[in-house]
Amino acid sequence: MTDLAERRIQTVRDHMAMEVTHDWDGVIATFDHPRYELYGSGAVFDGEAQVRKYFAASRTPFPDQGNEIIAIAHAEETVLVEFWLTGTHLGPLSAGGRTIEATGRSFRVRMAASFEFAPGSDRILCERPYFDQGAVLRALDI
Repeated sequence: MTDLAERRIQTVRDHMAMEVTHDWDGVIATFDHPRYELYGSGAVFDGEAQVRKYFAASRTPFPDQGNEIIAIAHAEETVLVEFWLTGTHLGPLSAGGRTIEATGRSFRVRMAASFEFAPGSDRILCERPYFDQGAVLRALDI
């Protein structure tokens, strides 16, 4: 594995770890330009202000949201990650045009994400999580 591939994998590991600890400044620093494209919902958060709003909105219902890496690999200009997304429903959740009050229930769902890098760079251009929108709701029995 090349030095660049190892640095990219470490960037992704650091990025995901800082998401868990809510070190948003650190997460933002892993990007060349902050951008999330959520496959499942189709939502795109482009730029630091939008990404920070995404962080706030996604952690309101699940303040303890975490991730446990299952597998990680480097391919061309991308790092691919398979992981368990975990959390506890502790705040209001907006879903399907309604607000679901906290249930106190926990979830653990399998997901994948790709992290795109510019040629020669170890800073992220875009994170693309791939998920089934209903998986968390089903896991919470909602």
